[in-house]
Amino acid sequence: MENRNYTIIYRIMHWAIAFCLIFLLITIFLRLTWMNKEHVADIIQNYLAATDKTLSREEVIVLAKQIRKPMWDWHIYTGYILTGLFCLRLTLPFFGNMKFANPLDKQLSLKVKFQYWVYLIFYAGLTISLITGLTIEFGPKNMKNIMEEIHVLSIYYLIPFLIIHLGGVLIAEFTTQPGIISRIVSGTKQK
Repeated sequence: MENRNYTIIYRIMHWAIAFCLIFLLITIFLRLTWMNKEHVADIIQNYLAATDKTLSREEVIVLAKQIRKPMWDWHIYTGYILTGLFCLRLTLPFFGNMKFANPLDKQLSLKVKFQYWVYLIFYAGLTISLITGLTIEFGPKNMKNIMEEIHVLSIYYLIPFLIIHLGGVLIAEFTTQPGIISRIVSGTKQK
């Protein structure tokens, strides 16, 4: 990739999408760990046992789901924001900003082709994640289970992408493209 300065639009889009994805990952992590319905239900049942009160396991699970619902609502709201940002990202090339690169261009080096393919796979995974998430929320109820399965599986592109992206940026910063990090933050290379 060329050594370039990033426009304000590019930087805002980059960081807005990055923060949305990181927040979504945090909500997923919390839902799978500390805010897991079984874990929260165990905490509630332990508390109830200490106070000589009882609820059935099913009632405790319903209560646990209600406790974690506000956190999951933020996952959904962030998904809506990310959908809007992604749609905007797809329209920006029509206005001369943030053009998509062609990984099939024969003049590109193998390294640049790899970078372009990684981004293409990222956008495909993101598209699947967003479409399945929206279908879960707004689609027919009979599709909800299959969409949830696909939605969960589609997120597996994100962790490898983040590792490759951050690793590539750090390698570029310390080898062939010094100042790439400062350019994506401030728009210009630090002196």
